[in-house]
Amino acid sequence: MNLRLVVFIVSLFLSCTFMKAQYTMHTLVSAGYVYQNQSFGELGGKLLFLKNDDVIYRLGGSALMGSTYSEFAIMPKLQADVLLNFEKDVDFYHSYYFLIGAEGTTKYIAPKVGVTLFGILDLTAGYAFPVGNAELNGKQLKGVNVNLTLNIPTVFIHDMFK
Repeated sequence: MNLRLVVFIVSLFLSCTFMKAQYTMHTLVSAGYVYQNQSFGELGGKLLFLKNDDVIYRLGGSALMGSTYSEFAIMPKLQADVLLNFEKDVDFYHSYYFLIGAEGTTKYIAPKVGVTLFGILDLTAGYAFPVGNAELNGKQLKGVNVNLTLNIPTVFIHDMFK
């Protein structure tokens, strides 16, 4: 398991390094709500990579915070998304994107699909598969997964406090 994690982190680092030369990268701060067999608040960050505005790639990491059986818990979450919109020469239609992605925690892995408005407000749904017999305070996290996330570009935050 540790070897897989090391290979994943090294390949993620190398892919980000090589993508920087060809793609524009933007940073985002994300906050949201996740329903995964119970309610979680989410707080984290994402990297957005784009060459043109037809296909956009996002990588992110966040913390899911919630209470299970009256015990507070925090779970790390990694995610990867692809945003798609192939309308040509019409900027108004690029206000929405179809989203395909996956997220993983130490307790579950969930493929997801959804829609995003300007890449800022995401609404996604998927199905979570538990990682082995992993439980969070005695509760297995599997089944329908729903996310509502607000992604705020750090440039916007910087300009807001000038």
